[in-house]
Amino acid sequence: MEFVTLNNGLKMPILGFGVFQIPKEETEKCVLDAIDVGYRLFDTAQSYGNERELGNAIKNSGLDRKEFFITTKIWISEGGYEKARASILKSLERLQMDYVDLLLIHQPFNDYYGTYRAMEELYKEGKLKAIGVSNFYSDRLIDLIKFNEIVPMVNQVETHPYHQQVAAHEIMKKYGVQIQAWAPFAEGKNNLFGDETLIAIGQKYDKSAAQVTLRYLIQRGISVLPKSVKKDRMKQNFEVFDFTLSDEDMDAILKLDQPVSQFFSHVDPAMVERLTSLTRSFD
Repeated sequence: MEFVTLNNGLKMPILGFGVFQIPKEETEKCVLDAIDVGYRLFDTAQSYGNERELGNAIKNSGLDRKEFFITTKIWISEGGYEKARASILKSLERLQMDYVDLLLIHQPFNDYYGTYRAMEELYKEGKLKAIGVSNFYSDRLIDLIKFNEIVPMVNQVETHPYHQQVAAHEIMKKYGVQIQAWAPFAEGKNNLFGDETLIAIGQKYDKSAAQVTLRYLIQRGISVLPKSVKKDRMKQNFEVFDFTLSDEDMDAILKLDQPVSQFFSHVDPAMVERLTSLTRSFD
């Protein structure tokens, strides 16, 4: 496993396992399978509804808690200092943990300044080993950095061959914020797994289009969070450290980049209305 070092010195695996859209009843088994494969970074969120099940898997793995790097995220509805602090402590209860390795603001809406102040406080108390944001465009990220004490350690964003966020990545590097990809496969959009460029490159290394995608992002210093409920696919996604893409390969994949999101825009009024109206039950 390769690691990235966050701006507070904490080491984070560059490859992790996301549990987004994994049903509660399947989460514990999937996480235990991933642990068996070798994953140690696990990413959940309040809005995924499976924090408790992830915590069960970690508890029942037989491994020391210190072996793991656990991320969760606070949802929009929990914004503001007092509500955020209480909500984060509830997440710790569901996860059955004294601390999480990384806590992120899930979306750049509601009183995320108040939320971030609560996160800074809990970080200083040792309940959060690192703090950061998710889905923050460069303007909001810079604004948050300029008017808070602690620079976010991570910004988790949409990043994959069809939306590579090159300019945003440069801004993050300038401020020492680690970029992390929440959709390294673009959830299969644009037929990524059948992409001719990715397949052709993969044939040179006896690797799949998915493995080439992960390797490409990793070589760019991007932390990746692939997800699968199938153990054989988990293994394939983990086997990306035994080959290196050439400069020619990297340039070819860079040409796949597109300027627009494959999912949604946070400046689209209709999308903002939809996101901010979503309610979540966290228990």
